[in-house]
Amino acid sequence: MRFSNILHLGIKELRSLIRDPIMLVLIVYVFTAGVYSAATAMPETLNKAPIAIVDEDHSHLSNRIVSAFYLPYFIPPVLISRSEMDAGMDTGLYTFALDIPPDFQRDVLAGRRPTIQLNVDATRMSQAFTGSRYIQTIVSGEVNAFLQGHRAAAASPVDLELRVRFNPSLKKSWFGAVMEVINNVTMLAIVLTGAALIREREHGTIEHLLVMPVTPFEIMMSKVWTMALVVLSATALSLVFVVQGLLSVPIEGSLMLFLAGTALHLFATTSMGIFLGTIARSMPQFGLLLMLVLLPLQMLSGSITPRESMPDLVQFLMLGAPNTHFVMLAQAILYRGAGLEVVWPQFAALAAIGAILFSLSLGRFRKALGSMA
Repeated sequence: MRFSNILHLGIKELRSLIRDPIMLVLIVYVFTAGVYSAATAMPETLNKAPIAIVDEDHSHLSNRIVSAFYLPYFIPPVLISRSEMDAGMDTGLYTFALDIPPDFQRDVLAGRRPTIQLNVDATRMSQAFTGSRYIQTIVSGEVNAFLQGHRAAAASPVDLELRVRFNPSLKKSWFGAVMEVINNVTMLAIVLTGAALIREREHGTIEHLLVMPVTPFEIMMSKVWTMALVVLSATALSLVFVVQGLLSVPIEGSLMLFLAGTALHLFATTSMGIFLGTIARSMPQFGLLLMLVLLPLQMLSGSITPRESMPDLVQFLMLGAPNTHFVMLAQAILYRGAGLEVVWPQFAALAAIGAILFSLSLGRFRKALGSMA
């Protein structure tokens, strides 16, 4: 009877979710347009930055520098005069303005180390900092290549060969798409379960459950498995049709192994959503609690910033969060094609954390129901 109660209560939860258009729109959006926009519009990526060049030298070297800026990082450079540079920067036509001085090539060949002026519109911060480094690298590379054609290059004792693994083209969309799916799994798992509990309290249906022959465990378990099933199905569809299909991001490992790890992660995060739902008395309170919990989990789990760059204390504390282990197993499976023999410690950690969170949430849920009886 206990399994039958959990099944029928879960079906009731699915019917309630289907009748909630806002939640349905949220689920569809975060796993489709949300993933696509996060992968293709990452703010740290330099994309089609406008640049103008004042070429006062008109030499072979200056022409090489001008032709080195091209899509997708820069819009083809606009050649302007020196008098037009300040006006163009003031009106926001150019983010970068490069001024190549007269006799630049002659001074370079003579070893005089001439100076090139780079003007940057720093109000466009995301492009300003990244683009300045790009331009410095491009100009230095063109000057060095030009000098090698006129002088005998000294033999280097070391020949460095770069081999980029797992993302050979260095496309940030490959990283952004998968990480957005991972972050959305956590967010929706907490939101859906917490909102389901608060919705029943606001509608008064929780009192109806209290007079039925069901236990708090059955009520809570029905919410956990239904919301986990919804998020798990949306995750699988998003990986197949959006990540692999629309964005053409290769998945190296087993999708079924990743979904198994996702199920364990959902067991932990849906329990967390129930816990937050018992604390909050309304949806606005739940939203505030969600901000306090969700943002640190996502920022410190390694999905945005590598864990190795964080303080040792933060790394140690975040081992108690399910997100940390989920990000580790997701990156290992989806990026590097790891098998169960590699990620089993993360599976074990998620199972242990999920059991602890479920027990804590069940105790809190029983206490909350007892206060209503």
